[in-house]
Amino acid sequence: MSELSNRRILLIDDMPSIHEDFRKILTPPLAHSAELDEMETVLFGAQARPQRPNFVLDSAYGGEEGLAKLNLALQEQCPYAVAFVDMRMPDGWDGAKTIEHLWQQDPQLQVVVCTAYSDYSWDELLDRLKAHDRLLILKKPFDNIEVQQMANTLLTKWQMTERASLQMHHLEHLVDQRTAQFKKASVALQREIDERKQLEGQLVQSEKLASLGQLAAGVAHEINNPIGFISSNLGSLDGYFQQLLSMLDAYQSAGQTLPPESAAQLQKMREDLELDFLLEDIPVLIRESKEGIGRVSQIVKDLKDFSRVDTQQQWQWANLQQGIESTLNIVASELKYKADVVREYQKLPDIECLPSQINQVIMNLVVNAAQAMGPERGVITLRTGLQGEAAWIEVADNGSGIAPETLQKIFDPFFTTKPVGQGTGLGLSLSYGIVKKHGGDISVRSELGAGTTFRVLLPLRQSVA
Repeated sequence: MSELSNRRILLIDDMPSIHEDFRKILTPPLAHSAELDEMETVLFGAQARPQRPNFVLDSAYGGEEGLAKLNLALQEQCPYAVAFVDMRMPDGWDGAKTIEHLWQQDPQLQVVVCTAYSDYSWDELLDRLKAHDRLLILKKPFDNIEVQQMANTLLTKWQMTERASLQMHHLEHLVDQRTAQFKKASVALQREIDERKQLEGQLVQSEKLASLGQLAAGVAHEINNPIGFISSNLGSLDGYFQQLLSMLDAYQSAGQTLPPESAAQLQKMREDLELDFLLEDIPVLIRESKEGIGRVSQIVKDLKDFSRVDTQQQWQWANLQQGIESTLNIVASELKYKADVVREYQKLPDIECLPSQINQVIMNLVVNAAQAMGPERGVITLRTGLQGEAAWIEVADNGSGIAPETLQKIFDPFFTTKPVGQGTGLGLSLSYGIVKKHGGDISVRSELGAGTTFRVLLPLRQSVA
């Protein structure tokens, strides 16, 4: 049976005579109807009218039995469209309670109240059942035509309601499909926006690195010359001082032959000038100055190695350990008061990479490790090693660790746990992009209160595109 051609009717009444009357009205004998149609054709010469399909009428003699029949029909997916329910049924539920139970199981059921006497007024019944649009009243004794009209009208209403419901479900399905498409498009658009922002961030970072490289080149050019002659002068000064020491030793030996008054005068001058202190302190000052000049020279060299401005982002073979050390020198001020650095290096071959970008990754990881330290001074451990045809670098700290729900987002662009103004949320995202660009991988493991370890895996040689 098609859901849209439902002619099933349920009659609930405790009087068998009512059931018999309904069968005569709604399900007349087909043979009798056929004979009348044939006689009409003979008398009037008209073609016999197509027979109207009869109603399917089921009977129940109490509310509980009617509910059971309705539930069985629903299980068999053959629901009733209309129910005629007697209001007064002494044995069991009355009509109002029966209708309440019927509608709890099938809210779409159209109901006609059949009554001669009722314990409720019509308004009371409507207010109790709260269904003005699905409830009609048929007063006994009823007219045959009235029963047929109600049955036909309510069946048509049920079918229209079902048709509208199907159409509504179809429209809701279309809306859900369109909504899903919009969501998919929105996700794709958001992904493009994020990728664009990430690329813009990489461009900004590259420009910063280029500026840093240009600054390093300018600093190297401007400072290397003064460093050169200062270092040369300190060497000469050290030589001159040694010659003066020889001269002072000669004067001291000659002073032993002078008259006592002259010898005493020289001794007093020696004490006033604190000559013994000067002879001890001047070599120390010259040595520390040489070390300071060497330190400045190394900083300039590390700055150049870090930025690699002269490479113009070309792939080249580089020493990872040298890059790590150059980066540590650059961020020394960031680490100075927060953590001690422990080095656990294994001997590595040179790898093919973009050195300035790898240095940027190391710097991001080391600075993050330093910032993860609590009030107590911590330890940052840098390790290197080989894994097949790849080299790995680990940056481990014993800081506060990262929460599991945060750990899943740390490589997302613009995600940061730092206060506003103290982090862009691009450091790890850019590092992730750089490592992937090298055909490598970056991973993290962390435990709250114990610390975090980042591991970077880089192929020794770049595959030929």
